[in-house]
Amino acid sequence: MQAKVSPVFQLLESQLQEAKVIFLTLGKQIKSKKAIELLGKMEFLELYADLMAKVHFEIEGLNFNIFKDFKDLKRSLRKIHHFKLAEKSLNDREEKLGIKFNGYRIHLDKYKKQLYNEAFDLIVGSTLKSWDDFHDKAMKASRGIKPLGIHTAVNQLIQEELDFFQLDKKGTMDSKALKDTFDGLRTIIMLENLLIHLGFNSIFIPAIHQEIAALKDNLKPWYSNQLSLQSLTHFLRDKPDAGKKYLEWLKELKDQKTRLSSQAETQAHQLFDKILG
Repeated sequence: MQAKVSPVFQLLESQLQEAKVIFLTLGKQIKSKKAIELLGKMEFLELYADLMAKVHFEIEGLNFNIFKDFKDLKRSLRKIHHFKLAEKSLNDREEKLGIKFNGYRIHLDKYKKQLYNEAFDLIVGSTLKSWDDFHDKAMKASRGIKPLGIHTAVNQLIQEELDFFQLDKKGTMDSKALKDTFDGLRTIIMLENLLIHLGFNSIFIPAIHQEIAALKDNLKPWYSNQLSLQSLTHFLRDKPDAGKKYLEWLKELKDQKTRLSSQAETQAHQLFDKILG
């Protein structure tokens, strides 16, 4: 008689089915909105795989990685998301000033074609077998797990994120630290939602959850600025005679980064003081 599958698998299965539908849609044509939607689903699938790796660590060790077949696709989808943020920044700039940045537009369009071709090749070059394999491995890994085992694994993953926060708490937070904080907060929110789905109490009180969500939301404009600045800097790197409009925009993005980074760092340290002690 096979062991019972943990109730948490039901949540994974629904996300997996939705991801497969989007995957098949993208196999016909890459659409940025659908690509970003699939990225969100895959982030949850990867988190679930990490959770199962924690649950089975004593038996499987570091070799337990059921998400490995999807890593290249997830990376490709993330690049599309980053591109869309840079493109939105360009659209907003052109609308605000009423002028065109044709050189940069051509640069982004060329990059877009490259990214979309890469994602399309990954999708059409794969089969549904990888999705079926992930489903079967996840279901097998979810058998015979007691709720306390899930709770313990969730706590371990959250503690790992808090350990990273502890390092960032000690000094000035650079771009990598802020990016890691953004990703860590998103992970904590997903893990807390898992606990609530299973009927457990959340680890953090509602007031702390509100601050976590607020910091994550306030990091979004910083994240967008960071990607826009990187993209524009890359474009201007080989253009020493860049026009005034580009140099003014670059300066504004740098000034904005300084302001947003300072705000996010202050808010992050305030949160760290409360949740790290």
